[in-house]
Amino acid sequence: MSTLQTDVLVVGAGPAGSAAAAWAARLGLDTLLIDAARFPRDKTCGDGLTPRAIAELDRLGLSDWLRSHTVNQGLRAHGFGQVLELRWPEGAFPTWGSAVPRTEFDDHLRTLAVSNGATAIDGARAVDVRIEAGRVAAVSFEGPQGRFEVACQRLVVADGVRSPLGKLLGRTWHRETVYAVAGRSYVTSERSDDPWISSHLELNDEDGENLPGYGWIFPLGNGLVNLGAGSLATAQRPADVAIKPLMHTYADRIRDDFRLTGDLQQPASALLPMGGAVSGVSGPNWALIGDAAACVNPLNGEGIDYGLETGRLVAELLAASHPRARIGAAWQGILYAHYGEAFSIARRLAELVTIPGLLPTLGPLGMRSRFLMTLALRWMGNLVDDADRDAAARIWKLAGRASVKLDQRRPFH
Repeated sequence: MSTLQTDVLVVGAGPAGSAAAAWAARLGLDTLLIDAARFPRDKTCGDGLTPRAIAELDRLGLSDWLRSHTVNQGLRAHGFGQVLELRWPEGAFPTWGSAVPRTEFDDHLRTLAVSNGATAIDGARAVDVRIEAGRVAAVSFEGPQGRFEVACQRLVVADGVRSPLGKLLGRTWHRETVYAVAGRSYVTSERSDDPWISSHLELNDEDGENLPGYGWIFPLGNGLVNLGAGSLATAQRPADVAIKPLMHTYADRIRDDFRLTGDLQQPASALLPMGGAVSGVSGPNWALIGDAAACVNPLNGEGIDYGLETGRLVAELLAASHPRARIGAAWQGILYAHYGEAFSIARRLAELVTIPGLLPTLGPLGMRSRFLMTLALRWMGNLVDDADRDAAARIWKLAGRASVKLDQRRPFH
C-alpha cells in the first residue's frame, strides 16, 4: 500500500471541505483535499445561497462569479391565503442572494482550492483510520488504483451528513432534536429569472394533510428552477412521508403559478441532522465541519453558509496552532461560540412546528403581519451577526442564551 504525506488532510470536497482547503492553502499549510466522487458531481441540495453564504463567498473572492449567475433580492412567502415579498434585511450581511446548481458550485470551489495551492484527489473513498497515541496518524483510501494511505498531522472531516469517517472517529447523531427529510428536483420554468426565491409554508401531502415543513422554488436563471420540499421530524414525532411523491404533489399544486413546463428532473432526497445535534465533533488532531458537524439551520435547512464558515474557521485554527497541538476542545468551543445559542433556539422553534395543528393555527396570524414575517425571515435565516446591536438581534441572542439553559444536550455535545 502506497503512502502519501501532508500537514492538513481534508476529506470531502463539498463547500465545507473545499473552503477549508482553500483557506488552509492560503494560510501557508500543506493541504491535501480528497473526495470519494469524481468532479463535477451532483449533490442533493436546494442550491440556494443566502446573504450569509454570499458574505463567505465574497471573502473567497467569488462575488463577480456569483453575479454572473442569478441574483435574488429576497423571499416571496406563500401561505394561508397570503403572499408577501420580503427583501433580505439590512445588517451585517449583503442584501442579495443567489442560487447555483451544486454540480457547478462544488466543482468551482474545488477548483478554487487547487488554484490557491491545495492538492486534490477525487474518486478515493476513506475506508479506515489509523490512530496512534490517541491521534489520527493516517487515513486509508480505496481508489481506482487500489488502496493507499495518507499520513497527516491534522485531519479535517467534511464528508457530509452521513459522515462515515466521522463515525469511525466517534461522531454520534442524537435524533431527539429536530431533523429534516428533504428532497429536491429540477424543472423547466418560464420564471427561472424570477428575482425572488419562493417558499410555500403550507405543505400538504397527496391526501391534503398538512405537513410540518415547506416547499421551495429557487430560480436558477438558466431555464430551470430548483423545486423541493422538506418535512421536519423528531425521534418523538418521526417523519412519515414519501418525499419524491410529495414533490410531485407540490409541483402539480404550483405548476400554473410558476409556469412549470416539464416533468421533475433528477429527483433526490436526503436525511439532514440539524442544529449541531452531534457529539464527537473533534479530537486531539481532527475536526468535523459543515454537514458532518450537523451545521444545518433547523429553521430553513440551509447548510452551505455554515459549511463555508466552518471551513474558514477551522483553517484559521490550524494556522494559529502548532502541528502537534491538541485542537479538540478548541474546535468544539469555536463551534459552540459561533452557533450554539442560535442553533439551540432554532431547533426549539422548529420542534414546535412538528406539533400537529400548531402551524395551521399560528401560520395565518404570522402571514397577516409584514413586520412579523420580516423578523421571521431574519431569524429563520440566522442573519444576525455578533456586530448587530438592533432590537431584533438582541432579542434573538437573548432567546438563544435562555434556550441553551433548557437543553438536556447542548449543540455539539
